[in-house]
Amino acid sequence: MDHLTAATSIVERLKEAGHTAYFAGGWVRDLLMGHPSDDIDIATTASAENVQELFEKTVPVGIQFGIVIVVIEGQMFEVATFRTESGYLDGRRPTEIKPATPEEDASRRDFTINGLFYDPLTKELFDFVGGKQDIERKIVRAIGDPHERLLEDRLRMMRAIRYSTRFDFAIDPATYEAIRTHARELFPAVAIERVWQELDKMARFGHLSTGLVMLHEVGLLSTIFPTLATIPTAEMARRLQHLPNFPRNTPTILQLFELFPGSNLEERLALIDNLKLSRQERRWTEAYHKWEEILNMPDSWQRQLEPYEWAKLYAVEEGALCLQIFAARLPSNESASLIDAHAERQQLLAPWIERMRHKDPILRSHHLAAHGVPPGPRMGELLQQAERIAVNEKILSADELLARLSL
Repeated sequence: MDHLTAATSIVERLKEAGHTAYFAGGWVRDLLMGHPSDDIDIATTASAENVQELFEKTVPVGIQFGIVIVVIEGQMFEVATFRTESGYLDGRRPTEIKPATPEEDASRRDFTINGLFYDPLTKELFDFVGGKQDIERKIVRAIGDPHERLLEDRLRMMRAIRYSTRFDFAIDPATYEAIRTHARELFPAVAIERVWQELDKMARFGHLSTGLVMLHEVGLLSTIFPTLATIPTAEMARRLQHLPNFPRNTPTILQLFELFPGSNLEERLALIDNLKLSRQERRWTEAYHKWEEILNMPDSWQRQLEPYEWAKLYAVEEGALCLQIFAARLPSNESASLIDAHAERQQLLAPWIERMRHKDPILRSHHLAAHGVPPGPRMGELLQQAERIAVNEKILSADELLARLSL
């Protein structure tokens, strides 16, 4: 059963039990825009308890908000009771939830383009907030009073920018001014992890440079990164000018480093800590920094590097993409020359690079032990020396390496 069929079966089951049920939000928006999407949420008059009774497998992820995950053939769908929300005390979550009509539910949502409902059985669209018109006009507009909508959930300020850049929509002037007014109020209501998720989503759709400039214009970027507060918008755009040329799969964190030219490894790792990112982002950062150090060397210095040093660089999994990122900053002819030169060197070192990647050295501890070298610091030094000799002198034989070592 495909995703759409499974979601439709949930609506059908809810209707058979006497409830109103529609597809809601982003999937409906994407349907009208002709964008394929499997992210289907369902809104219904059924309570969370009703939903749990009707379906065999459910996950109660947000019972207090009337939200249940329904699992159909391993596929998960969020099913939420139509509701109104009030009592926003922390600028992020409501303290009071009440059942509501579809019209009332639509009016508490963030933007008109996300306030649409669709009946997959009758193919009817339900638009209580003017979302269809705003999609046609290519506008991101808050539902109702934009100040109220943004203060209810301050992460919506970043979402507005993300939708604008993703769909190439203008932001409604009143909504835009409300964002400018409340940009400094993003924290502490919004956790830095949620901010990162929005930046990451922005990057995923390939419009991070545009989004970052917009975030800077409204004051959100300097709220997130205070050291950028005095940077003119024109300078920000200049710093980000190469981002559109970066490989599509460039990690978001490496794209963000363009905001901070000249930053050192310590400053970059501090940024990762502040954003509460994972070890993977640290690995990317360390690989990126190492490549930056090498490529910033004068050509005469680079030529003095041993093949062993180059092989270590190429063996790091993240290295190939880092090289492409640096090449993306160059004119096309220089970029091609850089990539070709490294591809040629990498081809010559391929057997040793593969061994480094798989931690499969030619000379191992048992070879040294057989020659009377006990475990300890000297054995470690000899193994490292053997690996260096193997690469530098293109040796693939353990016996030949043993003959080259001073045992």
